[in-house]
Amino acid sequence: MTPGIKPLIAGNWKMNGFRNSLKELQAMGEGYDLVMRNRLDMLLCMPATLIYTAALSAVGSHVQIGAQDCHMNAVGAHTGDISAMMVADCGGSAVIVGHSERRTDHGESNETVLSKAEAALRNELMTIVCIGETEDQRKSGETLKVLEDQLSNSVPNDFGEGKLVVAYEPVWAIGTGMVPTVEQIAEVHNFIRDHLVGRFGDSGQAIRLLYGGSVKPSNAVELMAIANVDGALVGGASLKADDFLGICAAYGTLED
Repeated sequence: MTPGIKPLIAGNWKMNGFRNSLKELQAMGEGYDLVMRNRLDMLLCMPATLIYTAALSAVGSHVQIGAQDCHMNAVGAHTGDISAMMVADCGGSAVIVGHSERRTDHGESNETVLSKAEAALRNELMTIVCIGETEDQRKSGETLKVLEDQLSNSVPNDFGEGKLVVAYEPVWAIGTGMVPTVEQIAEVHNFIRDHLVGRFGDSGQAIRLLYGGSVKPSNAVELMAIANVDGALVGGASLKADDFLGICAAYGTLED
């Protein structure tokens, strides 16, 4: 954890979830009680089909609702896309950009991710910029070089207080059950922090850094205790209230 930063536990439902899945969201809201709210922020990034309904369902629970991607333009002839303005109009308060599945499946470059992040920030959405290396890049010793390139070319220069979040997700750990060692995660998060402080000064010290990649209740306490890990970006374990709240509960354990 980074002193002075309120942790963020963000869930990414990916292409999962239907209207009847919102009972899990309601259970998460009920579990996100006053004590937990004082310790951390909770965000769930839904499929576009559920953002509006989820935002209505979350009213009064203090659970934030976000999107998993946005277009860099506000409106236009972009069939199948949604803009940051549309996310905000649906009640969303955040968006993920640059997830490795977008970078890989849709060929998104650092420059594309940067444009999307800038659009999200213009619409006052909390913007989670994802970075991470592949297994081959890790094995060849290129991890920090890859992350430096992604940070330099995906992270915007201008952002409001608390609006920019950086998530480190080693591609080889996403959904595989494999997790980097504590030492590997610490090395990367310290590197990210140094980059951001060197670039933005005190503002870089205040940016929340999330770890993502096979985070679950059984390893959350160990992962969330690492220096400069200010929360988690959670995939599969965010689909069930018991699992997601179990990860959130790590902060109660750390503080008690």
